[in-house]
Amino acid sequence: MKIGIIGGGQLGRMLALAAHPLGLSPVFYEQTADTCAAAVGPVSTGRFDDHAALAAFAASVDVVTFDWENVPVESIRPLTRFTRVSPPAAALELSQDRLTEKDLFRRLRIPTPGYAAVDRASDLARAIDRFGLPGVLKTRRFGYDGKGQAVLRTPGEARAGFRRLAGQPLIFEQFVPFEREVSLVAVRARSGEIRTYPLAENVHEQGILASSSAPFTDPRLARAASAHVRRLLEEMDYVGVLAVEFFVRAGRLIANEMAPRVHNSGHWTIEGAVTSQFENHVRAIAGLPLGDTAAVGHAVMVNFIGRMPAAARVLAVPGAHLHDYGKSPRPGRKLGHATVVAASTAAQARARRTLLALRRR
Repeated sequence: MKIGIIGGGQLGRMLALAAHPLGLSPVFYEQTADTCAAAVGPVSTGRFDDHAALAAFAASVDVVTFDWENVPVESIRPLTRFTRVSPPAAALELSQDRLTEKDLFRRLRIPTPGYAAVDRASDLARAIDRFGLPGVLKTRRFGYDGKGQAVLRTPGEARAGFRRLAGQPLIFEQFVPFEREVSLVAVRARSGEIRTYPLAENVHEQGILASSSAPFTDPRLARAASAHVRRLLEEMDYVGVLAVEFFVRAGRLIANEMAPRVHNSGHWTIEGAVTSQFENHVRAIAGLPLGDTAAVGHAVMVNFIGRMPAAARVLAVPGAHLHDYGKSPRPGRKLGHATVVAASTAAQARARRTLLALRRR
């Protein structure tokens, strides 16, 4: 079976590495051939809005999936005439706009921060009157890793934030003074079977994920997260891996956003779960049985951002597994990660401190 992956970044690369042992053939569609996934599969090049090139790509594979959710939905919908598309285009469309995403959460009774659409300065003023400050003003589309947003603490910051982001559809979200951030990665098969991974606790730095630790053991929150994500998967008739990020505030979950793809906060599953998120995504879209999502220890994953530490330093950490994406260094760019699976939460915490220290050397 040939799997077509639209996008050739590190997520596509890790999907391909999971597909090969299953006897599946991954191929990529990217805008340039100079992509880190080229090391693990052939790359077809073309613009993401080139319908003819995408149609030819889709006709050459058995199923199309994504490593990036911001491919124009108008380019994806026609592909169902040529092959299966998993996850469905409707899930991409819902996740590409923070307003439609929040509306979906609300409709499915998944708690969210207070929010309002903002197109004009007067809309922002009404949202602040309703929800108060602080708050976060975000672009509704194309924001990731902290980009396209401004934290508003004062009326002056509100005016400056609006001036900086105006000219595109925006959303104001009530600020959540959270105690921690967690995420749930889940997978749904073509048969409708759903499996969920343990919760992961995430720490961000400047809007970019720095580390994930799993499992985060709070049975009540795990049950709530699983129920929320199951409703999303079933509502969208989803096939593949879906990740949802939550804030934890006063013992309850507040949904932040979802990602219709494999997710950075699930990288720990490569070594830390019986079946990785990448393998389960490939299994799901290929119509294969899902694998066990149980954790096999206490995992910690640390991202290397902007620069890669020397491989020898990382591998000198007991139990460390290094993943170098083969990307050129650039400030704010995710270049690789390392994972340690420890025997206890204390050892997990020590490994996290050690790996984080490597980023500063």
